[in-house]
Amino acid sequence: MQIFDYEFVRNAFAAIMLITPLFGLIGTMIVNNKLAFFSDALGHSAITGIALGVILGVSNTTFSMVLFGIVFALLLNWIKYRGKAGAETIISVFASCGLAIGLAVLSSGGNFSKYNALLIGDILSITKGELVGLLCVFLVTVVFWLCCFNQLHFVSINPSLAQSKGISVRLYDNLFVVLLAVIVMLSIRWVGLLIINALLILPAAAARNVARNMRSYHLLSVLFAIVCGVGGLLLSCRTDIATGPMIVLLASAVFFLTLCKKR
Repeated sequence: MQIFDYEFVRNAFAAIMLITPLFGLIGTMIVNNKLAFFSDALGHSAITGIALGVILGVSNTTFSMVLFGIVFALLLNWIKYRGKAGAETIISVFASCGLAIGLAVLSSGGNFSKYNALLIGDILSITKGELVGLLCVFLVTVVFWLCCFNQLHFVSINPSLAQSKGISVRLYDNLFVVLLAVIVMLSIRWVGLLIINALLILPAAAARNVARNMRSYHLLSVLFAIVCGVGGLLLSCRTDIATGPMIVLLASAVFFLTLCKKR
């Protein structure tokens, strides 16, 4: 196609082929464990990670985002396991505080305009060096999934039974949220803070509507994510609409179609 004559479009396509399968895989466990608020809170905390990087004088704000995201995810899990309040309440409070702190720091002096791109993302701006980083995360995620999926699935179905069988529920839960934090923080510059949670949830939710078993559930989730990602990129290039929102619109359409099929 003619649009692939441009290098930035080819880079964006490669990024889509790396990001969307990750979202499809991780999203299945998010939907199973009812962690939609969790991933949303992580997305909001990216602003705080950037703000801390600015305060500390870190030149690479991606590093400060990822590091803060990991700490933030583990802290959420720690408080959740203490059982002092409902998990959704804790996550909502943390998300609100994290977003407010980040916005307060970055908007001081009227400088927030240069961070506006974080809200909707810009996958067409991704570079080859950043693609290498995404490829590394993709490979790590695949290896982690192959090695730990059975344990993660067992924990999501019945944590008490998994614990009685010698599976460390807390350990696998922490490993999963750390992986989720890394993926969210690395993707947010190109996907956008406002819609990254939708891209994590919609393909998996659509797949769950029509899947007959666990294998088809994961395959369909990855397939829906890739198709919507590639379709959103092509349509955004044709219509001059931001890629992230276009992908979400397609994923929403797929979800409602599968919902009708389920009914």
